[in-house]
Amino acid sequence: MADTTKSEEAVEVTESVTEAMQTTPPANEQGLNLSDIRACVTIIDIVTKRGAFEGPEMADVGSVRNRLDNFLKAAAEAQKPAEEATTEDEVEV
Repeated sequence: MADTTKSEEAVEVTESVTEAMQTTPPANEQGLNLSDIRACVTIIDIVTKRGAFEGPEMADVGSVRNRLDNFLKAAAEAQKPAEEATTEDEVEV
């Protein structure tokens, strides 16, 4: 049974990484975008589940992950007013 659980987890991890990477821009584009940051959070979650970090490292890794996640949440909140304004402009036309 343990092998089945690990197989299912591996499939979920692969799907998560694939989903995160699908929104990543082509390699010829410079800079970071929200998709890159989202992919980093996903990667941290995956390697943590796999036990890639030792106990003393977890605090630092968790701190970075939380800062990235908070940045993504703030970016999503900042985009809401812009999306609402665009929707209102389309209704008026």
